[in-house]
Amino acid sequence: MSLLFSVLLLYNRRGDSYNKVKRKSTGAELMTIKEIAKLAQVSSAAVSRYMNGGYVSEEKKERIRAVIEETGYRPSVQARTLRTKRACLVGVIVPKINSESISRITEGIGQVLSERAYQMLLTITDNDPSKELEYMDLFESYPVDGIILVGTVLSGAHKEKLKKCRVPIVVIGQQTNEVSCIYHDDYGAAKELAEQIGKEMSGRIAYIGVTRADKAAGAAREDGFRDGLRAVGRELEEGCLRRASFTMESGYEQACDLLRLESDIDIISCATDTIAAGVIEAIAQLSPQRSIQVTGFGDNQFLKAVTGGIRTVHFGYQTSGVKGARLLLDMVESGKTLTTEIKLGYELL
Repeated sequence: MSLLFSVLLLYNRRGDSYNKVKRKSTGAELMTIKEIAKLAQVSSAAVSRYMNGGYVSEEKKERIRAVIEETGYRPSVQARTLRTKRACLVGVIVPKINSESISRITEGIGQVLSERAYQMLLTITDNDPSKELEYMDLFESYPVDGIILVGTVLSGAHKEKLKKCRVPIVVIGQQTNEVSCIYHDDYGAAKELAEQIGKEMSGRIAYIGVTRADKAAGAAREDGFRDGLRAVGRELEEGCLRRASFTMESGYEQACDLLRLESDIDIISCATDTIAAGVIEAIAQLSPQRSIQVTGFGDNQFLKAVTGGIRTVHFGYQTSGVKGARLLLDMVESGKTLTTEIKLGYELL
């Protein structure tokens, strides 16, 4: 994949003037901000603050949002660029797009960018950390107002780049001290899941994780799982540990290897629901008569539809996208670079 943008998503639905928009009802009649304020029963200043990310009470926000949705109001990026001296563009770097969790994150980001009249430039790294560095360099030289990195492996080079980045940047999915970040309690979720499994099930337990270079899905989940078992007097045997890549195929391969060497496994816990899907396929082929329990992380809706659901962990991926985008735009529009760390919770399902 070249350094050109993999995907260009333009979150710009309607309207060709910052102050005017066509009404949905006629498709021709123009509406001003003053008229929007009148319909929402708020002041024009409140509408302006809403559009620019300023403070507006929740009640007024809801009224303004409802009128904007009803009328199709859409501020013009070109006019806003002239007025604010900003490009109204945000560069977003993701590891892949064929992932439900990444889809939820980008949906949350897009929701906020759309509401605040920004556009998204989306790049895909194919899980190659070196491409993350290349895209950060590219975005620094491209007229974007800020960058959102959905991180996987944050190497020393990544951390150095984050510290020196000339535009505001937010990392989603990994904890880092260099810039603002939004991440999940992977360790806590894995520990609680393992405690439940260890208490409720007496059989042998295996774990298929991912590279520990990924501090969230890899190291934090594996460490949390081990500590959760220890908390209830159990241990994860070294012979029952495997590591896969973030694919169903890799989950299948690792499960096949595990089941051939450790035929009496009763529970296989996986670092992601995608890996769990491959494990389920391997069990169906190699041990169809056995009732081997499979658990995962991610609350994948497709897996739920196909299998009826497995024990898994729900993370607020869309929420992380929303919070990350808001945090970035607040920095962009205030001109203040902050280092804010937000850890989101989880729900065991």
